[in-house]
Parts: sequence; structure tokens; C-alpha cells
Amino acid sequence: MQVVNTVEKLQHQISEAKKSGLKIGFVPTMGALHEGHLTLVKKAANESDIVVVSIFVNPTQFNNSKDLERYPRDLETDLEALSTVKCDYIFAPAVDEVYPEEDDRQFNFGDLETVMEGKFRPGHFNGVAQVVSRLFDMVTPDKAFFGLKDFQQLAIIRAMTKQLSMPVEIVPCDIVREKDGLAMSSRNMLLSEAQRKNAPLIARTLVESCNFVADTSVQGVKKQVEDAINADTELEVEYFEIVDGYTLQAVDNWDESNYIVGCIAVFAGEIRLIDNVTYKL
Repeated sequence: MQVVNTVEKLQHQISEAKKSGLKIGFVPTMGALHEGHLTLVKKAANESDIVVVSIFVNPTQFNNSKDLERYPRDLETDLEALSTVKCDYIFAPAVDEVYPEEDDRQFNFGDLETVMEGKFRPGHFNGVAQVVSRLFDMVTPDKAFFGLKDFQQLAIIRAMTKQLSMPVEIVPCDIVREKDGLAMSSRNMLLSEAQRKNAPLIARTLVESCNFVADTSVQGVKKQVEDAINADTELEVEYFEIVDGYTLQAVDNWDESNYIVGCIAVFAGEIRLIDNVTYKL
């Protein structure tokens, strides 16, 4: 496992590996690694010869400066975590290494970016597209691995990869959860004791909502989920949308799509948590 801080050194190492016919797997992260990240790295190791993990807190995807300041950073702990799995290179660049000059590109993802996260975090997905496209150019991976917890982000990255004709296979990976069901997130470590105790209600409510699909309308399920979570004094729903899993557009009826997903964002104090559930119809 080798830590690399510059694009030049990273690309030299990757070029040498590719000369030998080795395939590159890439896991982009913002650090504060947990078991969910390590699961991505393990999958990358199973499907690639060389695994690169980036650790970079990207400033352009934070529309809230306080959220950027709060985001946990602990490179030493991250390196310890990665030492337990197969990881060949850790790319940990400074901001000016990723952005030697301002990135003023504006992406257009149409309806994919105007709903849910895009609605409540304006500019977020443009920042995601900026950094992921730059990292893809730097790492030149054959495959890149992303968790399904960030469901809308995955759709945006697929769209970006197609728009820019990037030869990278995007590999989705299942949500990894704590024993009590809470979706693993770097933000979980910022929760107070009371918030952490109550946060699993989010996943529990989403799972329970699957039982209502047969005899409850889409709007009825939405109300049940929102009411159940908002009844908890530690939690407040920002949005809960039931959408077509391909287009991310809201559905009004269960027969509108064969792939329907419930996506939610919940505030626990100032900490924002997201999760989703796929409805089996």
C-alpha cells in the first residue's frame, strides 16, 4: 500500500501497471472511512488487479460551507483502515493538485439533477461531476465502484460518464448497514448519543413501508413514512420521494414503473442522513 499525493506520480505507477496488462479498480472517497467504504475496496480487489482509493474532500460539491467545515478528516485513521484490505495506491491530493485552476465547467443532467438532492443542495451534483471526472482522468480506471446509498449520485455519475464518453465501467454496490440498520455514513460519527440511538428509525421505517405497498397508495406510503420519522423528536424529514429508479421522477401509482425506489433525507440536528429502499412490486 503506497500513499501518493501527486497526479504525476500516480499516473506513472498506473501507466507501468497497464503496460503489464493489469486492470485498474478505483474507489473515490472523501475519507472518514467506514466498513461501507472497505466493502467497496474489497469488491474492487475482487474485480481488478490494482486498486486505487482516493481520499479527497471536494470543496466544489458542498453548497453549505458549514457542512464542508464539519466533514470529518483523519487521514491516519483512514490509512489504518485501508491496511486491513487489498489497496495498492491511496491517492490523497491537495486541493490545488486536483484543481490547479478553477473548474468552471457546468454540466447539464436534465431532470436527474432537479429533484431530491439536486433540489435541496443546488450545485452539489455539478461539483460531484467536476471532481469525479477529474479523478477519472487522473486515475484512468477500468472500473469505478460506488455505493447505492447515494442513489441519485450514482445516476448522475453514470450520466456524466456517458456524456464525456469515458471508458469506465460504473459498478454499483449494495448499501452496508450497522447492526441496528442505520446506513453506514461518515456523518454518523458526528451524531450525538441521542441522535445515534434514534437514527435507525429511518431504515426501519423504510423497510416497514414495503409492507404497505399492496394496499396503500403512493401518497399514503409517503405520509406514513414522513409521519413516523417526524414523530421522533431527534429527527426531521427533509424530503421523502418515491421515484422511478431509472429517471428519478416521482411516481403517482405503483404500476408506473417496474423499478420504484423510495429516497429519503433526514436531519438529525444539523447532521443530514440519506437512505433509500427498493419496493418489490
